Amino acid sequence: MTFNDILGRFTSAGVTVPGKKVKFDFGDEGKIYLDGVANKVSSEDAAADTTLKLKLSDFVDMAEGRLDPTAAFMQGKLRVEGDMGVAMQLQGVMAKLRG
Repeated sequence: MTFNDILGRFTSAGVTVPGKKVKFDFGDEGKIYLDGVANKVSSEDAAADTTLKLKLSDFVDMAEGRLDPTAAFMQGKLRVEGDMGVAMQLQGVMAKLRG
């Protein structure tokens, strides 16, 4: 699964957290911005309520069920900046990505 695959899946599924702005920051590999206010998905680097920083490969492992998000956080593979409550709502986002 590539960055463009993930962006495409998020976009086609209309995946957002209602009323919140969430950014997945994959470093040099790109960013995915879920704008739950405007209800759109993009690859822009804008201000977010919550930013999740991780390697694209670890994100793919989480999306495909090989890496538990809590374990990734505890192992330092996933860093959360901002509203942790929003981060907790992202399990539904991951489920939509798998579906």
